[in-house]
Amino acid sequence: MDAKPRIAITYCTQCHWLLRAAWMAQEFLSTFRDDVSEVALRPATGGAFKIEIDGETIWERKRDGGFPDVKALKQLVRDKVAPDRDLGHVDR
Repeated sequence: MDAKPRIAITYCTQCHWLLRAAWMAQEFLSTFRDDVSEVALRPATGGAFKIEIDGETIWERKRDGGFPDVKALKQLVRDKVAPDRDLGHVDR
């Protein structure tokens, strides 16, 4: 059996983005509870906000222009961790 993917959310402590990062982590754990090994929160500085799956960046605030909506983000995560999964109302 292959190891389940790990999601890491890097967030800026100076910008007070912990609540945003924790909310996204909760959304990932609720939606992908059987598909991921863990969701980690990584404190950083300098306006950082990045989401990675096994080290591959799937969203970076500066590169991708702000914060993603949760629908788009769940679709990005699904495409990496469970491509055959239907996300129900998120996919409509």
